[in-house]
Amino acid sequence: MSDEANRTAFLEIKGRMIETTGKLKQVQNQMRNKEGEKKRAYLTLEELRQLPDDTNTYKSIGRTFVLEPKSGLMNEQEQKFKDSETAIAALQASKEYIEKQKAEVENNLTELLQQDPGLAQQIMSMTVM
Repeated sequence: MSDEANRTAFLEIKGRMIETTGKLKQVQNQMRNKEGEKKRAYLTLEELRQLPDDTNTYKSIGRTFVLEPKSGLMNEQEQKFKDSETAIAALQASKEYIEKQKAEVENNLTELLQQDPGLAQQIMSMTVM
């Protein structure tokens, strides 16, 4: 009975580990994307700042370019930069939370394997096959 309960607990912990690892990878990918957006906005702003105020600037809308005042483009890029920073901060908090969940699941798995050394041997024999 205890052996079956431990096996069930192991399968549950394994599922939680897979789930948290997937969530962590997803958040890391989102952070990487937001970092790219932030960098593009920053670089675009730096290039726009170097231009004289009376320069014709164009905004890309799909495959079309529309004449846009320099100030409008700068405001748009500044907003993108700020939005990216906000999103990165939120994703960082989410990442830390998920990392804590993952550490908790790892601790649960370690405790389970320490309680039932036979279960660890069964798991190893299943993975060797």
